[in-house]
Amino acid sequence: MFHPRRTLRTLLLPLAAGLALTALPATSAHAASTLTNGGFEADGAGAATPGGWSEYGDTGASYTEAGGHGGGYRLSHWASTAYKVETYQYLSGLTNGTHKLTAWVRSGGGQKSAYIALKNCGGAEQRTDLPVSASGWIRIVVPVNVTTNQCTISINSDANAGNWINVDDLTFTSGTSGTSIKGADISSLPKSEAKGGVYRHGSGTAGDALSILKSSGMNYARLKVWVNPADGYNNKAHVLALAKRVKAQGMKLLVDFHYSDFWADPGRQDKPAAWAGHSYSRLKTDVYNHTYDVLNALKAQGTTADMVQVGNEINGGMLWNEGSTSNWSQLAGLLNSGHDAVKAVDSNTTVALHLAKGGDLAGTRWWFDSARSNGVKFDAIGLSYYGYWHGTLADFQTTLDDAASRYGKPVFVAETAYPFRLDSEDSHENIIDTGAELVSGYPATVAGQTRWMNDVASIVEAVPNGRGLGIFYWEATWTAVNGNGWDPTDPSSGNAWENQALFGYDDRALSSMSWFRHR
Repeated sequence: MFHPRRTLRTLLLPLAAGLALTALPATSAHAASTLTNGGFEADGAGAATPGGWSEYGDTGASYTEAGGHGGGYRLSHWASTAYKVETYQYLSGLTNGTHKLTAWVRSGGGQKSAYIALKNCGGAEQRTDLPVSASGWIRIVVPVNVTTNQCTISINSDANAGNWINVDDLTFTSGTSGTSIKGADISSLPKSEAKGGVYRHGSGTAGDALSILKSSGMNYARLKVWVNPADGYNNKAHVLALAKRVKAQGMKLLVDFHYSDFWADPGRQDKPAAWAGHSYSRLKTDVYNHTYDVLNALKAQGTTADMVQVGNEINGGMLWNEGSTSNWSQLAGLLNSGHDAVKAVDSNTTVALHLAKGGDLAGTRWWFDSARSNGVKFDAIGLSYYGYWHGTLADFQTTLDDAASRYGKPVFVAETAYPFRLDSEDSHENIIDTGAELVSGYPATVAGQTRWMNDVASIVEAVPNGRGLGIFYWEATWTAVNGNGWDPTDPSSGNAWENQALFGYDDRALSSMSWFRHR
């Protein structure tokens, strides 16, 4: 662990504590058409004002010091008392059009705000918050459309005593960024509604959950399919009905095949009862026929799937034991059988393969290297990434970026979520219910949930070459409703996830739905 301070820190205490950051000074210290000293290498350590940059506010809290991302030095914001400071650079003579700022950042968290912005560029100011990452560097991007041949790059902190950020290796280039998928898994919704679940707007007025989500910016729904579940939900009939509602809202549709009657994940990939005892050859036919049947029925009713997952969190394979990763050639055959069924229904439907453990670089490489060497066909890579289980945000970025570049495929977060509180609404213990289980810097509050989602989205947005598709929030509508528990074989089972829904215990839409409007 590095130390964010430096020995001369006491000599640079803020001289203007509490000075509000308002408009920029009338004159700028620097103006050029290219970013100067983006790596903060020009002055070495101890520069109160880095070469090429200007400062405003509590200027003593902004300085260069050793410990860069790429080179030897970085920009840091820190002070022993509360501070507000902006480190900025004014660019002029720019060619109008789309531009993108890229930066490598770290933050200890705790600030009222800490972000990088592009402003005075002719349109709305664009901001990207710094994710909380005390050790690993994270790359973020800020896109903007320049219309006045000028732009200001702004690094901002509104911080409490002892809060710090590091920023390094900024580049300002032509191009843009963003994410196309702002989705959620809403598989639990039909059963919730059938058992009396109610969904409300933030104002408290009852409404349709899908309409509420759509009005908040959601544009893609993920629905799981079980073959013959004990409770009769998440089957073909219910997926067809919910797909009509999804498409009526103008949303796209991802169909997530579990190839099971029950939850399929890295620890469990049980064959459906109807396929028990089938030979490997027969299982390939089962996969094809089931996949084709569901997707063709969706197409026939005018709700063609836009994306399909062939399997769910298949780190260990699927349809055990025949489709285990201990027999890759057979697993490849099953996956290609699913792929071919998807394409037979509609060649434009994206086929995704989905692993859990989104921060596991070695495991993700091993799996997709094996898939590639066994001739598995796929169009996109989906990863589950839960920060309380799957490594740091920096681990996640490394894995996501590597998957995109190594396999030349677009990537997305197939599942993530975060708690907005720790206590349980029903009698069933929540999966995440203690402060010790949380990700440092992200409290179990609505604000913490919002920040988590925006910071994960910023990492997906920053995947190079535009390969970051977006995110699906896992089970946005799974509130605590009696009878809608986790176990389809047990009507009295409870919900361990209601504190990670996007509707509160009063059934109202949480303001954290604002993450759907992330670029």
